Amino acid sequence: MDNASARNMWGDYLDHHLEDAFAEAPKAIHFCDNEGDANECANLVKKGTKRATSHSLLGLQYRNEPLPKKGDFNVVTDWEGKAQCIVRTTSVKLKPFFSINEAYAALEGEGDQSLDYWKKAHWEYYERELQEFNRLPRESMIIVCEEFEKVFER
Repeated sequence: MDNASARNMWGDYLDHHLEDAFAEAPKAIHFCDNEGDANECANLVKKGTKRATSHSLLGLQYRNEPLPKKGDFNVVTDWEGKAQCIVRTTSVKLKPFFSINEAYAALEGEGDQSLDYWKKAHWEYYERELQEFNRLPRESMIIVCEEFEKVFER
């Protein structure tokens, strides 16, 4: 793990959770593609409001990133890379964009937590994400719905 802040937080977590000493080292991640949203989402995770995130399968494939899996740890950082908390993935499901429902949108915890907000915000994000690959989002595109729980915070 290159991020010293994330590495220190992971060490603090392991001091209290020796049962996870052999777990794969977590990735340091921030949400979104801009500072304001990234910092807001980190705060929402710390408050317990944000308990899910949604990757486009196509974006993960183009960036050659692995699918998240149940049990994965991630150190959530702010935009600047300062560790905010640690989350553990509890569920991963692949769904077409058009099948995302109100309950899942509420788990994301962003905006007014409505499905309309989720669809608008995520569509715009996927447009920006896929633009560099000359692709456009579609209603049928597969979304990687990752649910998580906050397991540690200083």
